[in-house]
Amino acid sequence: MSGELIQYSQLLTQIKDRILRAQVKATLSANAEMILMYWDIGRMIHERQQREGWGAKVIPKLSRDIRNELPEIKGFPSGT
Repeated sequence: MSGELIQYSQLLTQIKDRILRAQVKATLSANAEMILMYWDIGRMIHERQQREGWGAKVIPKLSRDIRNELPEIKGFPSGT
C-alpha cells in the first residue's frame, strides 16, 4: 500500500469510529432521558392516585386521552 492510501485508510477508520461513538452516546443519552420521563410520569400518576384513589380511574382516563391527543405515540394501553 502506498503512504497516501494508508493515510486515507487511517482517516476513514478514525471517522467511522467517531461516528459510531457519537451514535452510542446519543442512544445512551436518549435512553437516559426516556427513563427519567417514565419515572416522572409514574410519580405524577402515583401522586394523583394517592389523592383521588383507584376509583377515580386516573390511568384509564390518561391512557385514552393520551392515545387520542398523541396518536403517533405508541405503548399506552387501551385503558378499558
